Amino acid sequence: MIDIHSHIIPQADDGSKSIEETFNILKEAQDAGYTDIILTSHFIEGHYELNKIDRQAWVAALNESIKKENININLYPGAEIFVSQSMCQNLKDGTICTLNNSRYVLFELPMNSKTIYLNEVIFELISMDLVPIIAHPERYAFVQKDPNILIDFIEMGVLFQGNIASISGYYGSEAKKTIKKLLQNNMIHFLGSDNHRQNTIYADMNNIKEELKKVITLEEYKLLTEINPRKIINNEEIATEQPKKIKEGFTKFFRRN
Repeated sequence: MIDIHSHIIPQADDGSKSIEETFNILKEAQDAGYTDIILTSHFIEGHYELNKIDRQAWVAALNESIKKENININLYPGAEIFVSQSMCQNLKDGTICTLNNSRYVLFELPMNSKTIYLNEVIFELISMDLVPIIAHPERYAFVQKDPNILIDFIEMGVLFQGNIASISGYYGSEAKKTIKKLLQNNMIHFLGSDNHRQNTIYADMNNIKEELKKVITLEEYKLLTEINPRKIINNEEIATEQPKKIKEGFTKFFRRN
């Protein structure tokens, strides 16, 4: 398995708090079956601003040191960027990492409000020959209310990374119901862990896999956790299936709740 979304660099954000915890998290990841992980600590202007050079230095140091801990995982640089109007300029300036210095850019949105300039950011990223990947759509209130809103974004060229633990209820019942429908209707292109601390997502992967078996096939699981993520690492084009519109009754259900 390959993880394109993790918070493992120590003291870089709200993830790992120490090098010891980083080693423990990576051991859990190895036990869970991960062979490759992109380190996507937050980039939030004014809060978490670890720059591209320092991220790459951390990745190089960790790749060397984990061998001494008998951890056989390949680590790559990246970032989970909080969307902003200066995001594209920061990418142009080289302040922020893309995923393994590829065309693929991982970013997140506010949980409880729409981003009025989101389309402008998407269009600018595409004009820069970058591929937008929006993290954990199932957690956003506006997607939970109307999951079909993702279809327009996918048709624009946006890819979506779901959090693998959403299927087990880690982020609540609404996120669980939403990720299930998104998976069933071709609206998720990657499953990432979004692992922040030890004894959380990686440690619960056996239970998570059992829940996923109820929703997607083994072939789909491999596509979302191995094939498509590998294409990011190799900077290769990713083909997507046509998203299917979710039944109206499903969106009405969310509006009632």
